[in-house]
Amino acid sequence: MAVIQNIQEKYMKEAIKQAKKALALGEVPIGCVIVYEGRIIGRGYNRRNTDKNTLAHAEITAINKASKYIGDWRLEGCTLYVTLEPCQMCAGAIIQARIPEVVMGAMNPKAGCGGSVLNVLEMPRFNHQATVSRGVLGEECSALLKTFFTELRERNKAEKEENHERQQPVDTPE
Repeated sequence: MAVIQNIQEKYMKEAIKQAKKALALGEVPIGCVIVYEGRIIGRGYNRRNTDKNTLAHAEITAINKASKYIGDWRLEGCTLYVTLEPCQMCAGAIIQARIPEVVMGAMNPKAGCGGSVLNVLEMPRFNHQATVSRGVLGEECSALLKTFFTELRERNKAEKEENHERQQPVDTPE
């Protein structure tokens, strides 16, 4: 079990590196890697605002790259590592790609579809399910997201106050 945990942490650290690339762009810091036979074959990070594209999620980018590497849309034998529990779109793409194993960092109680809001990844009525590990380096993944959103709220508040001050009439002496 310790060996599996060490491997999961090794690749989750790689996913965190991807999340930090998103952070550097001012994006929500979510990162993903896909591993096949001990090798990373797909990497991705959130680029929705940068690319102005709803589909520019970390998992979708990593799945596209891994599919090109494998030469097939089926990613059987792969493990996907992601810093935040996948949304409904990404969870669906993971199942469609036949990825058999998913390792998640932080959970997403507002939009997660790997066990929080829904569990698309392990839904027995689908023709494919993934084995899921949750909370791998979860505190580190969660801290990255919390720091990002705290700083974003502070920036938004400062901008709002600055805009409000600009709109105030200036008293002029008569």
